[in-house]
Amino acid sequence: MYTVCVREHAMLAHSLKGEVFGPAQQLHGATYVIDVEFRRQELDADGIVVDIGAATAVLHDVVGRVTYRNLDDDPAFAGANTTTEYLARWVFDQIAEAIAAGRLGPGAAGVEQLRVVLHESHVAWAAFEGPLTASR
Repeated sequence: MYTVCVREHAMLAHSLKGEVFGPAQQLHGATYVIDVEFRRQELDADGIVVDIGAATAVLHDVVGRVTYRNLDDDPAFAGANTTTEYLARWVFDQIAEAIAAGRLGPGAAGVEQLRVVLHESHVAWAAFEGPLTASR
């Protein structure tokens, strides 16, 4: 399996619902380093997994929707507990939609799997990964 990874970062604010989160139930800031891995069995006709420039631009656009925002006030996240795990799936879904819409070029149609990792710090992260065929 071939893999290409692109990275972006986001700074946002949110609060988490549930006593398990202790002080994080209060509004607080979070800074994430976000990695998106694109995976496929065979390279495309150009010998690549995905156009790194296009992947970087799409990830930048996706992350821009949450950067410097309070997710508690964003209607797109109404009713959601915006945990790191939840946000990893949200990024996955946004990237999958961009691939399906052709925003990463025609070669990206051959990407079979994505893995999205949100790093909260150098010692803690959460991820979501899965096949793209189920999401198309």
